[in-house]
Order: sequence, then structure tokens, then C-alpha cells
Amino acid sequence: MKLLFALSFLIYIPLLKPCCQSNNAYSVLFYNVENLFDCQNDSLTRDEEFLPDGEKNWTPYRMHQKIKGISKTILTCNQWEAPDLIGLCEIENEYVLKQLVYQTGLASLNYRYVHFDSPDKRGIDVAFLYRKGRFDLIESSPIHLSNNKQGFFTRDALYLKGIIAKDTIHLIINHWPSKRGGSLASEEKRKAVAHLIIAKIDSIKQTEHQPKIIAMGDFNNEYNSPSLQLLIKQAQLESSSKPNIKLTDKVGGSYKYKGVWTLIDHIVISKHWLENQDNEFTYQVCSLPHLLEKDATHSGYKPKRTYAGPRYVGGISDHLPILLTISQSKTHN
Repeated sequence: MKLLFALSFLIYIPLLKPCCQSNNAYSVLFYNVENLFDCQNDSLTRDEEFLPDGEKNWTPYRMHQKIKGISKTILTCNQWEAPDLIGLCEIENEYVLKQLVYQTGLASLNYRYVHFDSPDKRGIDVAFLYRKGRFDLIESSPIHLSNNKQGFFTRDALYLKGIIAKDTIHLIINHWPSKRGGSLASEEKRKAVAHLIIAKIDSIKQTEHQPKIIAMGDFNNEYNSPSLQLLIKQAQLESSSKPNIKLTDKVGGSYKYKGVWTLIDHIVISKHWLENQDNEFTYQVCSLPHLLEKDATHSGYKPKRTYAGPRYVGGISDHLPILLTISQSKTHN
């Protein structure tokens, strides 16, 4: 699987075109941007760590440097063809989305965003960006995944429906519970979330024959995990990476934990759609040079984070973005 290595960011603006994708192809990006907070205290969430006087000394300068880095990644991850549809997670609020969409190099590409506040205790949410003129948004709504009776609070998923390249598609953006508290104990939480996503997909299928569904996100689990397999099998989805993506020695997944690369960010789509020979699906992990640094502890490379513990290092995220390109045959109607 070919991995992208971009040219210098200093020349990206002249190379970009208002719309580079053909009418028969479009691209879908997912990116966990790791703690994109503003610098204001929200009394309803646990965001004190990311304040100018907080543990991380999170300043407007550092925030804008991170946002600039995210925009650079979006602009360069697809060989200068900016993605049409983007799922993001670990976004604090609408303010940081506005800064990303309207105050960076993305501003000239006609992006719009969809975001709903969710009950996550830290205040981090998922969000969706789309290029107006390429994607016609029909419907959007949060999918509530928390359980008040059980005292379980997590970020909502995000549902979207729209039309792109004459396709009516349904998207679900996810950020499933982490493995904090232990892999086995937290797996039950992810299974509970999976059942709710399955219920949403079942409701779509009741109103539309063979809908084209894309579920993307940080699932905090690899492809063969029980919770993700539950979603895939019951919702009749499949991974566009098939699922054992062949990566280089330099990059072996989307996330590296204790020296081991894993693939916990996924884009899965309707199985009938993937098997349709009128479509071609190309999947890749975006390993752009500015997203990586040498792994001094475990050798090789790792994603360059914004912080290493309390120390500011100026990277973007502990995850790498993943990209899916969907191409239709010219006879597709």
C-alpha cells in the first residue's frame, strides 16, 4: 500500500486547485487530532489542563500552531487534492473548528463543518468537515452513546447523510471509549457503543434498500477485536483495508503504543458497496514527514505529538490520519 510523502509545505498554496477530484471520485479522511482545545475555561468540562495557567501551559500561540499543522496535513495528505469529507475527533468546541476552517489555508476550499456538543467529561467531541459544492448535506444529528443510569458518559457519535458524485451516502463518525481501566473491562463499554451504532444502521436500512454507509473513527481497537467485529458483522460492513494493510517498516499503523504500531483508526463501509465492481477503493495511512519523529526509546519512528507528558514538543497528534478514495466507473449512474 503506497504511503504519501508530501513536498514542502511552503509551496502548497500555489499548487492547490479549488477542486481537484473528478466527478467520479471522492476522498474521505479521518483524523484524531489529539486534544484540540481552545484556551478558555469551560466550567462544565474538565479542560483545566489545557489553559494558559494549566499543567500544559496551553497558550493561543500553541493552539494556533496546532491548528496550522492540522490544516497543513489536510491540504497535503492526498497528493494536493484536498479531501472532500473529513471526520475529526478530540475537538473541544465550535471555536477551534472555525479557526481551522476559516483562518487557515482551508479557507479558500469552501469547507463547512458540523459539530454537536456531547456529554464527554473532558469536553472533546467528534466533528465533520465537507467541501460545499462537492457534498450536499441532507441531514445531520448526534448519536447519543452515554448511559445516565449507569453513570457512563462518553462522546456522541455523529450521523450525516448527503449526496456526493451522485451517490447518496450515510456517514457515522466515531470515537469509542479508550482502554483506560483495562482492555477487558473497557471492551464491554465499546461493545455497548457498538450495539447503539448497529441500531442506527438498522434504522437506515429500514428506509433505504442497500444504503451506502461509511463508519469511520478512532475505535480504540484493532480490526479483529470483539467490539469492532460485532459492528462489522451485524451491520454488514467491511474494511476497505481488507484488513491486514501492508505498511512499511517505518510506519506500521495509525498509532504507536510502547513501541508497537497498531491500526485502531478505521474506515469501514457497506459490504455490498465494497464488493460492487463498479467502484474502486484505495486506502492508505498518511505518513507525511511532518507527522513523524524518531522514536528514541523503541527505535524507528512514531507520530509526533503536541506534548510528551507535560513537555511541549510542537507536533500535531499521537495518531496518523487515514484516507479512503472512492472511484466510480464512468458508466456509474
